[in-house]
This record gives sequence, structure tokens and C-alpha cells, in this order.
Amino acid sequence: MEFLKEKWQSLWDYLTGVDLWITVGSAFLNTILIIILAMLIIRFGNRVIERVFENRTHNPFRITERREVTLKKLIQNTLKYTVYFIALIMILQGVLKLPITSLLAGAGVAGLAIGFGAQSLVRDIISGFFIIFEDQFSVGDYIFVSDAEGTVEEIGLRTTKIQSWTGEQHVIPNGNVTQVTNYSVHNGLAVVDVNIPYENDAAMAERLIETVGKSLPDQYEEIVRVPEVIGVQTLESSHYVIRVIAETLPVYQWAGARIMRKEIKEALYKEGIDIPAPRLVMYSRNQEPTSMEIHPDKHIQEGEQ
Repeated sequence: MEFLKEKWQSLWDYLTGVDLWITVGSAFLNTILIIILAMLIIRFGNRVIERVFENRTHNPFRITERREVTLKKLIQNTLKYTVYFIALIMILQGVLKLPITSLLAGAGVAGLAIGFGAQSLVRDIISGFFIIFEDQFSVGDYIFVSDAEGTVEEIGLRTTKIQSWTGEQHVIPNGNVTQVTNYSVHNGLAVVDVNIPYENDAAMAERLIETVGKSLPDQYEEIVRVPEVIGVQTLESSHYVIRVIAETLPVYQWAGARIMRKEIKEALYKEGIDIPAPRLVMYSRNQEPTSMEIHPDKHIQEGEQ
């Protein structure tokens, strides 16, 4: 019993001693200082990166704006992770006095074992590196990949975040990116099919559409060139179809098509060309026959006379 009392007393003296709390307070302050220093370094580094990319116009090595946003975000993320990792090492070794060498050696062995077990993770990282290196797509591009379509929000070494036009966010592992359709690289092509009734002349309808198209590039910045009338595309039961195409800015081919439909519809309406309606001819069994159906020979003779 006396032995337990002595141990408890020594433990209490140690916990209430000045040396312990000085050591704890010093470690706490050093940890706070290291964290604050890391945050300041990251903030200063981000400003330096922003300044470097702002002065890219004076740099002989020119890059596109879309690639600039991607590289800038990637460099900033790399800086943040590196500084935080160094700060963690400083806290463990300098403040907590832990054996970092043995921890890193154990982490290396564990990382090797995890690497063999997590092949998909390694594949995602390698695919992410080549996506950025080859500039397959960048932040802000409108793409279609892995059944997801939308604007690229972020490209990481492991995943890519895509926001659809309805607001959903898709997170896709880079290893699943096998085929990409990028709508933001080249100008788009708006394709519009105009239905014209058979009662209206095709040449007149084409001339009217050409007249409307000449004014569209000046009215709408989405349309780059004057729309081109391809001609009669198909012949339907109640109308024929005239196809019109126009070059637009990247990702604006759908908006350009809507603009063309609206302007062409208004112009056709003013000229008296209505939208063709389906036609249906009905025959009734109880319908009484006409005089021509009863006496066809008589009507033929009268016509000859």
C-alpha cells in the first residue's frame, strides 16, 4: 500500500511540476509557430505563383489560358502539400522528439505494400500525370468523358471533378478516363434543319434564309461566320427540309443553333411561310357516292364534247 502511495505521489508531483508544463507549453507554442509559418509560406508562394502567371505575356514561352489555369492550380496544390508535409516532419522530430528515420523507413515499406495492393490508385496517378502533361483537357473546358458531360472544375493527380450544366458534380478517377471529347479546343458547328411546306418554292426559301444569315454574325458574337445554306436535305410526307450550318465559338454550337432557329422562324413567318403541319386524309364507309362515281362514262363524254 505504501508503494502505491509513493508512486501516486511521484506521479502527482510530476504532473503538477513546473518543468512538465514548461515543456508542454514550449512544445505547444513551437507547434503553433510552425503551423503559422507554413500558412504564411503557402500564402506567399501562392502570390508569387499568381504574379508569375500574370506576367506570362512577357515570357517567350507562351501557354494558353486554359492550360495556365490548370498548371497554376496544380502548382499551388503541390506547394501546399509539400509545405504541410515538411511542417509535420518538423513537429514530429523537433517538437515531439520522435524518431523520424524509423518512421519514414516504416512508411516506405508500408507504401510499397500498399502500392502493390492498390494498383488502381497508381493507375489513377499515372493517368492524371499524362492528362496534365499532354494537355488533354484543362480547367474550364467543356468535355464528355466516362458518361459525364460538363465543365472541368479541378484536375488532380488522382481524380477529375466535372460540373454538369444542371449543377451536379462528377468526380471521376483519372484511371477511368479512356476517351475524352473536348468541346473547348476548336470552334463548334451549329446544324439547323428548317421544315418548309411543299407549297413554297425551295429557291425562294433558301434566298430568304441566306438573307437572314448575313446579319447574324454582327448581331450575335456566338456566331463567327455567316451561316451556309447546304440545300434540301430530306423530303418528308408534308414538307421538305433545308439544312443550314454555321461556325460558332467553342461550346456555343447549341446556343448558335437556337439563335438561328429563332431568327429564321421570324423571317419565314413575315414572308407568309408557315410551319408545315401533318396532313391526314380520312374516308368514311357511310359516305354517299358522288355523281362522278355513279356515272363516270357520262362525265367523260361531256368532257370530250
